[in-house]
This record gives sequence, C-alpha cells and structure tokens, in this order.
Amino acid sequence: MFVSPAWAQGAGGGGLDGLGGLLPLVLIFVVFYFLLIRPQQKKAKVHRETLSNLRRGDRVVTNGGLVGTITRVPNDTELMVEIADGVKVRVLRGMIAESLSKSDPAPAKSKDKDQDQDDDQGEDQYEDDEAADDQDETEDDSSEEPEKKS
Repeated sequence: MFVSPAWAQGAGGGGLDGLGGLLPLVLIFVVFYFLLIRPQQKKAKVHRETLSNLRRGDRVVTNGGLVGTITRVPNDTELMVEIADGVKVRVLRGMIAESLSKSDPAPAKSKDKDQDQDDDQGEDQYEDDEAADDQDETEDDSSEEPEKKS
C-alpha cells in the first residue's frame, strides 16, 4: 500500500554508469603521472647520466655530505675521493649525490692521431689569441683612465 512505483523505474539506465565511476580514477592517475611520476623519472635519468660521466678531477658530494675530489677510478662501481689533504676514501659510485664541477664528456678516441695533434695546436693558438686580446683590453683601460680624470 505505501510502496511507490517510482523505485522500479531507476534500474534501467544504460552502460555509462560503470565508465562514469572509472573516469575520476583515470583522471587522478593522469594527474599523478604528470605531477609526480614523470618528473621523478627525469631526475633519476639525469642523475644516472651524471654518475656515468664522473671522471678524475671532478668535485663531488657524497650522500653522507662529504665534499671531495675524485683522484682515481679503480673500477666501474668505486671511486677514490680525496676529502682533505692526503685523506682518500673509497666511495661507491651510486653513493654520489651530485657533481659540483660539471665536466665535459671524455673526447672520443679517434684512429687518426695526426688530426688530434692538429686540433690541439689549433686550440693552443686560440688560447694565445685570447691572451693577446686580454692584454690589449688592459692597455686600452689604462690609457682611458687619465682621460676620465681630466
């Protein structure tokens, strides 16, 4: 007697109820991917590249907070790091937090040694040109100073 016939009409909607319930979950996953997962993967990739490019002479910070200079690379997993004058410690490559001195990748070895020697001579000439330019600039600066005072 007191049962309403409207209760029976709500059961026959369509197939969108199942997809409508999944849509918020999919959107949350997409937001998490772009805000959390993807940046973390990029940071991990950059860190792996930094660790693979470590060379002798680079200044590094370990996960323990020690700052030092790489003196030797005995194998692929270990580094010898000098943390003070005469104090060298062996550190696992994976325990390097960051590299303070960004070093260029090692030059590719070429079979033509004469070409390498020519390149080195060209670089020396370029450095000599820079030194001459610096000297010319200092001479120009010294000649301008008395004019400014007058």
